[in-house]
Formats: sequence, structure tokens, C-alpha cells
Amino acid sequence: MTVGSPGDPDRSESFGEELLGGLLDRAHGLPPHQVGSLLADTVARLGGRDPQILLQDYGQQRLVPLPCEGLAAGDPQPIDGSEAGRCFLTSRPVELVLADGVRVLLPLLDGGDQAGVLAVTLDAVEDDDRRLLRRIAGLVADMMQTKNGHTDLYFRTRRSEPMSVAAEIQWSLLPPLTMVTPRVTIAGVLEPAYDVAGDSFDYALNGDTFHLAMIDAMGHGLDAATMATVAIGAYRHARRISIELSEIYLFMDRAVAEQFAPDHFVTAQMMRLDTNTGRLQWVNAGHPAPMLIRGHHVVGRLDSPTTLPVGFGGAQPQVSEVTLEPGDRVLCFTDGLVEEHDRGQEEFGEEQLIDWVNRLERADREVRAVVRDLSHTLTRARGDATSDDATLVLVEWRG
Repeated sequence: MTVGSPGDPDRSESFGEELLGGLLDRAHGLPPHQVGSLLADTVARLGGRDPQILLQDYGQQRLVPLPCEGLAAGDPQPIDGSEAGRCFLTSRPVELVLADGVRVLLPLLDGGDQAGVLAVTLDAVEDDDRRLLRRIAGLVADMMQTKNGHTDLYFRTRRSEPMSVAAEIQWSLLPPLTMVTPRVTIAGVLEPAYDVAGDSFDYALNGDTFHLAMIDAMGHGLDAATMATVAIGAYRHARRISIELSEIYLFMDRAVAEQFAPDHFVTAQMMRLDTNTGRLQWVNAGHPAPMLIRGHHVVGRLDSPTTLPVGFGGAQPQVSEVTLEPGDRVLCFTDGLVEEHDRGQEEFGEEQLIDWVNRLERADREVRAVVRDLSHTLTRARGDATSDDATLVLVEWRG
């Protein structure tokens, strides 16, 4: 053994480092279906038992147990009204005192996105246990995100009903539905989750600049999904070569026009936010105007000159601009949300949308919970009718 000088830091391996290091060391070559066994072995060293990984289903209604060796089985739990759901919605641990110990529920967070909940039972819980379990949950979330591209297991677990081919394409195209950073947060919802086709969105945080695009391809089914794929692919390419917003529109327009018939089009909205200053720029190509939420109340629409939808050969669009205040939120949505008829009667309309936004914003919650509740509330208010894709994206600039 080599002994360092008296001033050297202590490099010996503590119990916590050994526990978490063992998890990391074994994770690299681990097949996806053995994540449960590794988790069970790890928490057992803390005296933990009956571990569960609960994943959010695509409809964002339930938390479904991951069927893996080493993990406890169980029934799906509703997100609304359950303790696991409370952990999921608040992104905070929950401890339940049971007859035989304490059931600890921890959010599975990965880059601000939340895949689900980790649950484990211990005889008793101390602060050291809480710290280690929180870090185990973080490592498991990262591990599952990495291995998600290598397996269908997690996808099948999250799918609670048959999914159309078009929806399969759209879900594979999407970035994580949620991103949380110190300066900007985003959350999105797509409906109907198992049959969405033409709606999509994409975002990226490059340095201090946050980019967002939302699109709505005409029609439904595979044709719409294919157009959406081309439009998002063209947007990503244009964004990554760092051209201006107005030029991104021209790039997307040309890509759609070259691949589809002259009567095919995609409405679109592209945004760029300076996360240092709150300067927001956007281009509108036939899309509904976003809503500005300030002080948890809709204060107006981000109206702007609009150009033709992507694919119709519109002129280079004018870039609009506004400076946000810290805490401001911007709600983007597709027309399927407001053009649906309210229980078979009149169109749902933007006024009802504004009313529900104001009601839900009063609770002063994180954007992920607001946008999820807003989507589900609007669906119920429309009599559970969704004849067209309906998408919501909520962005908050934290300043």
C-alpha cells in the first residue's frame, strides 16, 4: 500500500462511495432487463426490501410497475390521488409509515425530466439513508435513460393501450417532455397520446440560448407523421448550423415543399430565448398566437405578423420580439386544442382556455404539473373528445 504525505486528501472508500460506485461499475455492461436485480442488490445493503420502479404511462394518468427480476410486482397506481403520484408530481420524496417499516418513495429525475418513482421499504429511515437513496434514485434514472434506446421493455411498460404506427413515430421523434434548469423550464403534453400523428415539438438549450419549435402537420395518420418528421428534422438541421429564425422558416419550407404535394403544409412556430436577459424572439407560420402568463395570470397574446404555413413558399417572415420578466410563462398550443367542439356544441375556444389557465395557475405549481393538469382538464371539459391532435407546451423563464 502506498502511503501519501500527511497533507494528501483521504482517498479511502467510504461505505457510501463503495455502494454508489458498485452501482456505477456494474451498470455499464448491464442488460436493460437486469436493472431491477442490480437495484435490489444495492438497496439490500442498506437494509431495503421490496424495491419498485414505477413508470409514468404515455397518457400521463398512471404509474406502472416495471416488470423486472428483483423488483416487487403490484398494480398500476393513479398519478392523481396516490402517494406515489404525489411524489411524482412534486418531485419530492414521500415517506409512508407501515406496520413493518417505512416505505420511501423517491422521484426518478433525469435532467429535470421525471420518468417515474422509485419505492423501497426499510425498517427505519435516517438522514444517511435518505441521502444515499436519493443518489441511488438519480443513478437509476440516468441508467434507465441510457438503456432506453437498447430495449423495448420500458416502452412496453409505459404503454397501457394499443398505439398507432403514427404515434410510435411521433414519440420516437420527441425530446423529453420536461426539462428543468436554473434559468428556463419547459414541459409539454401531446394528446391523444396513443394516436397522435401531426403534432410535435422540439427544443434545445445551447449555452445561454434556448430554442423551441412547435409544429402541426395537416391531416392525420402516417402522412401527417411523415410530414412532421421532415419538418422537425429540417428544423433541427437549420438550428444546428446556427442560422437566424427567419432563415430556419425558409429551410423548413423548402424541405416540406420538396418532399410533398403542393397542397400539403405544416403550421409552425419557432422561438429563441436569451436565458440571460429574457429576450424572446419568435416567428409564426400560421400557428395560434402563444399566451403570456405573468403573475400566474394570462395577461395577453404574443401576437405577431404571420407568414404562410411551411410548405407553401411564404416570404421570409418578420421576427417578433418581447422581453420577459422573471417568472413569466409562455403557453404554446396547437389549434386542435381550441377548435374541438365543447361536448358536441360550440367550439371550445381560446376564452375557455384562458379561463382554465388562470384557474390552474393560481396554485403556483411547477410547469410540469400545470401543463399536465391543463391538458387533462381541457380534455374532460371537451367531453373527452379529441378528433384532432392537441398539444400544449409551457415555458418558464426564471431569470
